[in-house]
Amino acid sequence: MLRLIWTASEHARYYLRFYMPTNIALDLIRTRRGLKWGVPAMLLAVPYLYAASVCTTIIRDGGPGWLNVLVLLFIWNAMKFAIMGPVSLVLLVRVRLHEFKERRAASRYAPMVTA
Repeated sequence: MLRLIWTASEHARYYLRFYMPTNIALDLIRTRRGLKWGVPAMLLAVPYLYAASVCTTIIRDGGPGWLNVLVLLFIWNAMKFAIMGPVSLVLLVRVRLHEFKERRAASRYAPMVTA
């Protein structure tokens, strides 16, 4: 039984990783070229929080209860984008330091050319 649950959760994770738009966007941000877009991507948290607020208002005014699932989804996506901004900055600094060290090492051991 535990193996069945484990396998089902793995399949769900892979499906969500490859087909859900927010996960695709976050995967693109985690690439070397996409790290610079981490802070602007934090702004995507604002529309998600607004949508959660609208759904909460609709629920409070007597709307259907299934909107609670959307509220959770919107808040989860907002948190993912809000956290990705600082994380991408840390990753970008790490990559830039690594590239700087490689350039410095390459120039240090480059053969001296005299004319």
